[in-house]
Amino acid sequence: MQNEIVMTVKEAVAFVGGFSAPSKMPCRSYSIPAWLCKTGAKLRNVSGSICSKCYALKGNYSFPVVKNALLKRFESINKEKWVSAMTIAINGTESSGYFRWHDSGDIQSLKHLTDICQIAKNLPNIKFWLPTREYSILAKYVKQNGAFPDNLTVRLSALMLNAQPPASIANRLGCVTSGVSDIGFTCPSSAQGNKCLNCRACWNKNVSNVNYKTH
Repeated sequence: MQNEIVMTVKEAVAFVGGFSAPSKMPCRSYSIPAWLCKTGAKLRNVSGSICSKCYALKGNYSFPVVKNALLKRFESINKEKWVSAMTIAINGTESSGYFRWHDSGDIQSLKHLTDICQIAKNLPNIKFWLPTREYSILAKYVKQNGAFPDNLTVRLSALMLNAQPPASIANRLGCVTSGVSDIGFTCPSSAQGNKCLNCRACWNKNVSNVNYKTH
């Protein structure tokens, strides 16, 4: 483990600001403020973009207590011990074998992505899923480090509703895609109580594209 520290699971969970537990998911997730997305913030006012209908800017995500939790996590990602604390926290609390990055928010920087990749390397028995619209940050990582960890499925999220997924960029970067359209695999959750149940397509690198209904 890189930058190994001595910290209990309880201390580690508190350090990183805790996890989110979306009712749809079979596992925990890590959410940060959607209003602080880089690319998403630019797309938010673009008609027809997926970000213009962002689910993470309404509903439960708009409650003050939730906003405070999102900000606490956001503030932790640049702390020196974040990688080690996240590793301890995930390893000590996630028994499903799966983990999702960012049910709210997105990658903030090359360092943030590099740290996420290090956490995946630290926990080879966990399958991680990272949806993102930060294509340029992914390109910088690949140029600097090569392929993403085997247990990290990076999905390039489409920018616009009913648009072709960014397959050519994804192929070049060794990633897969997702979108909101009728192209490729369709998320089955809407037909099963808005839950993943036994489906793990999002975490599966062999599923080239996953499509979701508009939230």
